[in-house]
Formats: sequence, structure tokens, C-alpha cells
Amino acid sequence: MQAVSDTDALALLRWYMDAGVDVAVDEEAPDRYAAPPAPEPKPEPAPLSLSMPAAQAESPKPDRRPQPQPPRSAGAAAESAAALARQCATLEELRAALAGFDGCALRKTAMNMVFADGNPQARLMIVGEAPGADEDRQGLPFVGLSGQLLDRMLAAIGMDRETVYISNILPWRPPGNRKPTAEEVETCLPFLKRHIELVAPKVLMLLGGTAAGALLATTTGITRLRGKWQDYPGGAGAIPAMPTFHPAYLLRNPSLKQQSWRDLQAVRDRLR
Repeated sequence: MQAVSDTDALALLRWYMDAGVDVAVDEEAPDRYAAPPAPEPKPEPAPLSLSMPAAQAESPKPDRRPQPQPPRSAGAAAESAAALARQCATLEELRAALAGFDGCALRKTAMNMVFADGNPQARLMIVGEAPGADEDRQGLPFVGLSGQLLDRMLAAIGMDRETVYISNILPWRPPGNRKPTAEEVETCLPFLKRHIELVAPKVLMLLGGTAAGALLATTTGITRLRGKWQDYPGGAGAIPAMPTFHPAYLLRNPSLKQQSWRDLQAVRDRLR
């Protein structure tokens, strides 16, 4: 076979390029009609074991941590409060029962329980809404700005804390001095009703819409209720009750003090 010179090889390569050949081919022509080779067999997966490893097969240990208890409904808490209150024969027993009562969540956020102040033998019992920040710190009702106004109101009719008895619908302060919820009022009301039975006042003065609405079982607003005598169904008979504005409301609306003055005069005359 005659050897191809470098010049001839270069000329042949140039001819291939001019003819459009731009890739190299195998030295042996492949058979395009032959059957493709069979694929290599894949390894079969290991059979799935239905048995668990020993570490996993062990039964899980029971969770012995204390589980949170579902909160009691307001109705159930009120029934519990009523049962406790009925067992109290004295104010000291009522205070102790209220201090141990866990059916109202407000006790968890309050600093002190506010039970009452004044003379439990008084003929006039005053009921407010709930303790404020000053009352929560001192554990006494009406000792803040509204309490100072109440003292001046009582002095205007010749009375003071030695001649009246003061309490609230709620014994614990709602956070941020917010208005008590209906559930909170329902829960704590049995204690207050028993409180009134034990004190047995001759006259009630209800300060604000919350106190009047809860004890008189009405949804009528305090603006329409105030100045009109109502009957509170006490244990030994109806007790005359005078709804009037709360001192805190009067501080925000001083123009209404004249109406409250008329209510105070009515209370003074009723006691006479």
C-alpha cells in the first residue's frame, strides 16, 4: 500500500472540510440494523421487613407530665361559687372562701383580693364595680381618686366609712381596669349576694351600670336607672336600692354631679 504523504493528507483533510465533514468517525462502521444490547439487570431491592427494630418496637413511655385541665365554664364556676357561699355563716368565713376560690382567672393577675371596707353593722351598703390599681395595691375598695370623691359625697350627707359598708361586684382587679366581662360577673356574683345577706343593710346604693345591672338583673343603662328606687330581692325580704353614677364616671363627666347629689339626698332621706 502506497504511503500517503503529509501534503496529500493535508489536501484530503481540506477536501473533507470543504465537503462538510466536521466530525470524526469510528474506524469500523457500526451496524445500524443490529438489535440494541440488552440492558444490564438492576439489583433487586432487599425484601421489606415488617418487623421493627428492637429500639422502635418498644412501646413508648407514657407522658407523666401534668396535663393542662380544660377551663371550667362560667356556669360551672358560678355553681361552685354559690355552693361555697351558702356554707358561709359569717363574713370571716365568706372572706376565707373567696380567698380560696379558683374559679375566676382574675385572681391570677391581681395583687390583692379586695373584700370590703367600712362598718359591717351599717344600715347603708355601697356596691361598686371592681377594684382599680390603687385598690389592688392596698386591698381596700375605693381608695383612689374615685374613692376620694366618694368620701366627699358621703360627707355631704353626713356619713363616712364608719357609718357605711363598701364592697364591689368583683373582688379582683381586671387587667388594665377594663370593664368586667359577663362571665366574670356571673362567677363572682354568688359571693356578693351572700355578702349582702350577711350584712343585711337597710338600703343599698349601687354605683354604676355594672353593679346595678348585676344585682337588679336588668340590661337598662344607668342613665335611665339612676334616681329611681328599685327593690333588691334580699334573703329576708326586698331591700330598697338606689342606682347612681359611679364616682369614676363623675370624674370624667363633672356636669352629672348635680344628679348624683339628688340621688344622695334620696338615700339620706330613706335612711331617716
